[in-house]
Amino acid sequence: MAWVQAPCAGEKRENALGEVLLSDFRQADLARYEGKVQCVYADPPFLTGEEFLMRQRVGAEGWRTGKPTVTLGAYSDVFSSREEYLRLLRSLIERAHALLTDDGAFFLHLDTRADAYARLILDEVFGEKNFVNQIIWAYQSGGRSLRHYSRKHDVIFFYRKSRNLRFDITQVPIARGENRQNHMKRTVDEAGRPCRTIRSGGKTYVYYDDDPVYPGDVWMDLSHLQQKDPQRTGYDTQKPESLLRRVILPVTKPGEVVADLCCGSGTAGVAAAALGRRFLLTDQSEAAVAVTRKRLLGQGAAFDLNAPATEKRAKAALRLYPGIAFYDICLDDFAPEEPLPGGVTGLDGVDQWSAGFYREGVFYPAADWARTKRTPDIERMLQIPLVRGTPAVLVTDIRGERYCYVCKE
Repeated sequence: MAWVQAPCAGEKRENALGEVLLSDFRQADLARYEGKVQCVYADPPFLTGEEFLMRQRVGAEGWRTGKPTVTLGAYSDVFSSREEYLRLLRSLIERAHALLTDDGAFFLHLDTRADAYARLILDEVFGEKNFVNQIIWAYQSGGRSLRHYSRKHDVIFFYRKSRNLRFDITQVPIARGENRQNHMKRTVDEAGRPCRTIRSGGKTYVYYDDDPVYPGDVWMDLSHLQQKDPQRTGYDTQKPESLLRRVILPVTKPGEVVADLCCGSGTAGVAAAALGRRFLLTDQSEAAVAVTRKRLLGQGAAFDLNAPATEKRAKAALRLYPGIAFYDICLDDFAPEEPLPGGVTGLDGVDQWSAGFYREGVFYPAADWARTKRTPDIERMLQIPLVRGTPAVLVTDIRGERYCYVCKE
């Protein structure tokens, strides 16, 4: 038996909860989703003029200790002019509007560099009457300025597709803040329930400590990701899952579709999957798609991946052992013709690999492995069921590039 590198259009899994596309959202074929997405969240470039990075840990040592790493390009936030950026923003807003159901919701995440321009485009595309909130996400992480007040907030615009918006704030209760209640009198009622009271206008108002409290439009209780947060992937500008949960929960129900058209590290998809929602994720960066794939696998989510394998060549040393009911497939070495960054060689260059079957140019995974803090050492052997098709392997290297190999007799 011989293993040969083969073209591959993407991956398909049984009972897929969502789909990930390697594509610029402006070129992606999303016609099948139009009018069917309940919530669109978008975290596009902010017009910073910067190049953003992904710091990829390498090999077992890198995942155990944080070194070595290689630095990859994540995405560019450099535009030739403000007009070019605003054309991108308009395309994003128009695409989101087309995807939404009649009672759907759109959240656009920006900062103060472009929020004023975005508000005008949003009013034009969605209609001024469909503005719901300008949410301020305030945080404490990052440096401090002595030349001006430190800039410590982002802006999230919340628009509805129509007046039929479905919104249930009871899905996102928050902890009752002690500092907001220190002017009230502490007491208990006749049944012994702790409460606080305040008298105003001749009336006494009672607030029970165990009653739920709901967020307003300034979110100060959701922290930015800290340097050692276990959620961190090394992808610049990654958002916390708690933020996306608060976005998704009030406007969707289990089984409905959440879309992120600039998915980056995939937080919206991870949060959606954890909440039992379906998801549609697009990004034009191979590094973004690779880290998103890894996080979804870690979540145990089944998904289709519309991302073709690279045409670059790489040698993979593979062995296949037929058993009674399973194939054992071993990966012994990996050597791309184009050198990997940082001089990385061998199996240290493998970030993820899967074994499965190849049918009509598509890979069907049956077993997956990905390098994480919990699994830093490469799993050299994966097992797949016998007689389901042509055995195949998909390898993702540390750059996010994917290589497909098919077993030929």
